[in-house]
Amino acid sequence: MKKLLTLISGLLVSAIGIAACATSRSGYETAPYKVIHTDGAFEIREYPELKIATTSRDADNSSFMRLFRYIEGGNAAKEKISMTTPVFMVDGKMAFVVPEKHKKDTPAPASAQVTVDTMKARRVAVHRFSGSQTKDLELQALAKLKAWMQQNKLQETGAPFSAYYDPPWTPGFMRRNEVLIPIPPQ
Repeated sequence: MKKLLTLISGLLVSAIGIAACATSRSGYETAPYKVIHTDGAFEIREYPELKIATTSRDADNSSFMRLFRYIEGGNAAKEKISMTTPVFMVDGKMAFVVPEKHKKDTPAPASAQVTVDTMKARRVAVHRFSGSQTKDLELQALAKLKAWMQQNKLQETGAPFSAYYDPPWTPGFMRRNEVLIPIPPQ
């Protein structure tokens, strides 16, 4: 009987943990976009111009921590800025989207390693996939997106980039990841 209670307790704790991970991104503001077309795990979207905080993308966790310190008050205003989703990996940089509340008066970064910039409005082809953030998984997703684009006669107009929506403790099978490729506006 004691083993059964231990097993049930363990399953309950696991279920609660998984449920918490599944909703962990739900409290964050997400970069706005308009879905133009959906085809299973593929979409065509339009993003408006986005204000972003960027830093060089490093192999360790230092890129994320530099941006996290910026939003935690490491800025000229010493103001806390809300976390948003997704975290973009674009042009060799990691980028946090600045929330709407701070878009007009974005505090300057205290660190010279963080820059506030603008991501131009764009139309993109997107492939959504799950799994841990690995280069191999991202390359597989990118190959699928390029094959879909070729099948649909969509032309690339810029370099591919990626978007990650979940914190690192979220199990891989529950994560929302995306690869995106700019395409011509219509």
